[in-house]
Amino acid sequence: MSENHVIARVSGDLLEEDIELTLSELCRACRLPADRVLELVEEGVVDPLGRDPARWRFSAVSIRRVRCAQRLERDLGVNAAGAALALELLEEMERLRARLHSLQQ
Repeated sequence: MSENHVIARVSGDLLEEDIELTLSELCRACRLPADRVLELVEEGVVDPLGRDPARWRFSAVSIRRVRCAQRLERDLGVNAAGAALALELLEEMERLRARLHSLQQ
């Protein structure tokens, strides 16, 4: 599968969770330079699979997390560490809401 085809498949609102992206593909999808993505990895915004950055793979959900971090930084002025924390809290709220919803059923 070509890189352009992968980017086209994950650039919309619906993400195919089984797709894995390279660092280059994630950078293109989020319109960020690699050093910025590396900073987001260091702060825990996204977790790549693998040890060597040249061989990293990111889940398609990483696009959503990076874009959300970008919005948090732009709109609220938080830094990358703050964005990582906010993402964790937002995801926890989402899990709790889903659990509450299932208990109410």
